[in-house]
Amino acid sequence: MTQSAPSLDEIARTRQRLGDAIFRTPTVRCAGLEEILGNSTEVFGKLEFLQRTGTFKARGALATVRGLSADQLRRGVTAVSAGNHAIATAYAASVSGTSAKVVVTASANPVRVTATRAFGAEVLVAPTVQQAFAMAERVQADEGRYFVHPFDGFDIATGTGTLGLELSEQLAPVDDVLIAVGGGGLAGGVANALKQLWPQTRITGIEPVGADPMHRSFAAGSPQSIDQVTTIADSLGAPHAAQFSFELCRDNIDQLVRVDDDMLRSAMNTLFRTMKIAVEPACAAATAALLGPLKDSLAGRRVLLIFCGSNIDWSGFSQHAELVAN
Repeated sequence: MTQSAPSLDEIARTRQRLGDAIFRTPTVRCAGLEEILGNSTEVFGKLEFLQRTGTFKARGALATVRGLSADQLRRGVTAVSAGNHAIATAYAASVSGTSAKVVVTASANPVRVTATRAFGAEVLVAPTVQQAFAMAERVQADEGRYFVHPFDGFDIATGTGTLGLELSEQLAPVDDVLIAVGGGGLAGGVANALKQLWPQTRITGIEPVGADPMHRSFAAGSPQSIDQVTTIADSLGAPHAAQFSFELCRDNIDQLVRVDDDMLRSAMNTLFRTMKIAVEPACAAATAALLGPLKDSLAGRRVLLIFCGSNIDWSGFSQHAELVAN
């Protein structure tokens, strides 16, 4: 790798540094999913959507901000996001005594934008994710703010690695872990931690069909970009893979699978019916893979799903539900 992967000691120290600003989210047995599968598969879920800010993003953002110098904190931070990372960066800034000016895409859910502002951040809006990155670069150059990357870098991976560390304390080793892949910050960080803790566990990354830069990067052997994000799982809509997170994913993820929007909506419906949880499309990616392309290969195994986020409003959830019903 271009930089060493976070060690378990570094991840443990980061978890200590985050303290009460990060919740220890529960891991539960998903009996309803087991009944639907009907093939002796044991299914567990890490309910990370109960994390502060509603997603796993708070872990990496806070790990990054709490590692800044006094001068960097004085200058403030900036970020790019479809919404969830914006909320997380605003939260991290608010509990770390600094300011945040973040850029969100025009398609960002208004609920996420409101939550970002509620933590005191200034919000700028860009038409596309590519333009959002360019705008954040200008903010960084003009104001000297530290750029909190949405998915790449050592601090992000160490922060998300704390989720993997928690899993090892909550659950005996499983056969398989299913985890959504956007830019790879969550998947790479968790996979890196778990491969050190549970080396025999198979880790599968799940990408939406309309945003699959990690698939393309694995095939090419180097980080690749996509021209357009076309998926309802907007929080998985990274426009490109980046070097560090790509290498973490390549070194620790055993396989990648794709799921389409219909599969995501169906999985959202299933989770609502069986677990009474209303989650965003990205959070349903692992379930979509479990019930779809991986169903037969996971039969009879112990499987863990990472439920990564729930920042969706009732209107948006209802629209997806109506499409499933119709």
